[in-house]
Amino acid sequence: MADQNERMRAVVAPRPGGPEALEIQMRPRPVPSDSEVLVRVEAAGVNRPDVHQRQGNYPPPPGVTDVLGLEIAGEVVRLGPNAAVHRVGARVTALVPGGGYADYCVAHETNALPIPAGFTAVEAAAIPETTFTVWTNVFARGALKAGETLLVHGGTSGIGTTAIALARAFGARVVATAGSDEKAAYCERLGADLGVNYRRQDFVAETLRLTGGRGADVILDMVGGDYVERNYAAAALDGRIVQIAFLKGQKATVDLRPIMVKRLTHTGSTLRPRSPAEKAVIAEALRAKVWPLLEAGRCRPVIDSVFPLAEVAKAHQRIESADHIGKVVLTM
Repeated sequence: MADQNERMRAVVAPRPGGPEALEIQMRPRPVPSDSEVLVRVEAAGVNRPDVHQRQGNYPPPPGVTDVLGLEIAGEVVRLGPNAAVHRVGARVTALVPGGGYADYCVAHETNALPIPAGFTAVEAAAIPETTFTVWTNVFARGALKAGETLLVHGGTSGIGTTAIALARAFGARVVATAGSDEKAAYCERLGADLGVNYRRQDFVAETLRLTGGRGADVILDMVGGDYVERNYAAAALDGRIVQIAFLKGQKATVDLRPIMVKRLTHTGSTLRPRSPAEKAVIAEALRAKVWPLLEAGRCRPVIDSVFPLAEVAKAHQRIESADHIGKVVLTM
């Protein structure tokens, strides 16, 4: 539903293309239904799935707006008929299935959490997509425990920096791969026990070296392709490989014997198509386990750059350059 009398700026990609395909249009302000809240957006996170949507490779789920953006922070200005979790005036950060690149966005009340104490809107907008993703994949599906070793690929991405911080906070060791010596060193400054420049080092050998030949207990992979077989080689006995993306391709020819010999689990998940109820379970876990760490200053999002909404194309260029470290955020 939308309020035809109230207009707002919103970013869409009417046709697939590069960053120049993004358009800022005037759209009706959405109206929250049932258990939704309407948020006046102060900041919105920019994520690689947004790039894929703009390119025409990741359409919104059925019934979801074509406005880009999967995470927001701002003020609740209106409640749906049955919304009771947040009050008008509350400042929240929310995971949304779309609509974040706009002046106003609706969110399911259970998928919105209070902005952590001491956080700016920019910092808060950088939290949902990465924390929801890392928690459900590394800790729920991957069952990472204190004393175990996590291997995370793309260590300086938004997902990577969050995975390093949370794994360390919960007592795990971390090996993180990155595309340069500088980025590998930055992973170590963030708390990784070892940063590996994958362009000149073998992450399998380096992971085995750090762990005394044991391997990684959990591997968070967004690369796919030829990394699949190498992940099996880097994994420990009873290791868990969790797949969240396929930057190097979704098809691979692999030797499956390590799955049997090492008793490996290769799983994966998507986040955006899940129901609000499924995301609510993750949100509750985050509020109980992660929000106290954020408010205590033990974990903070790494902000690479901030762009005004009018420069959304530059924000996408920054993501696609792969030069960024941490999160790219839009402000309204």
